[in-house]
Amino acid sequence: MEGVSGVSTMTVPIEQAQGHWVLARMGKRVLRPGGKELTLKLIDALTISGNDEVIEFAPGLGFTASIVLSKKPASYLGVERDEVIATELEQVLKPHRNARIVIGNAEHTTLPDQSATVVYGEAMLTMQSNEHKQNIVREAYRLLKAQGRYGIHELCLVPDDISKDLKNQIHRDLATAIRVNARPLTISEWRSLLEKEGFEVIHAFSNPMHLLEPQRLIDDEGLLRFLKIGFNILTHPKARMRVLQMRNVFRRYKDYLGAVALVGRKIDRISTQN
Repeated sequence: MEGVSGVSTMTVPIEQAQGHWVLARMGKRVLRPGGKELTLKLIDALTISGNDEVIEFAPGLGFTASIVLSKKPASYLGVERDEVIATELEQVLKPHRNARIVIGNAEHTTLPDQSATVVYGEAMLTMQSNEHKQNIVREAYRLLKAQGRYGIHELCLVPDDISKDLKNQIHRDLATAIRVNARPLTISEWRSLLEKEGFEVIHAFSNPMHLLEPQRLIDDEGLLRFLKIGFNILTHPKARMRVLQMRNVFRRYKDYLGAVALVGRKIDRISTQN
């Protein structure tokens, strides 16, 4: 999740903070729209092994990084915009000799061409405009070696033929609730985004968007942490108001909000034109 430029996401007042960081301050570790289940499916589909050089865009608290590092890739590099978050993430990476974090922007990492076999990012494209989405996917393509895999896990809208008026209304209400200009796409639009930038989609998974529902919270966090998160929310009135506002929006549009994970394989644009 990309932070606010020039400001640490963890120091912004609760009233102004992006929704996922409000939840993080309350103790939530899994900040993905499809939950831990969809993250695990994504990582399994990326088939990361000891031969892979992995880059993660906006690793945030490092939940998925820990899963990836358990696969013992040849190298792991996290590209994180927020310097405070990056410093905390360094502690997660410390035991792993071939893992490091750099400060950077997913749209323009300045890393060398074809420096990875796997690139992935979760819950960060949704927060970008269409132009920025395209730029980030294009950067993933540039960074990947031939036949490299690119994975995303994002908020989506359903069904594919959802009306434009309803889509715009959901965008407006999400922006108000989570304090970021979220722009989720339909599943077919997410696929099209990857395909237009040179990827062949080889895996697709989906889940309901139950981020703040009790059963999903227990599944993602475990019972003890679920109780701790609940206690923190109850004892922090400003955070409680924000969480309830988010949950109300999620429930209002429960029939139209989902989560999608896609894995694309890099296609050589030159060879496809011959």
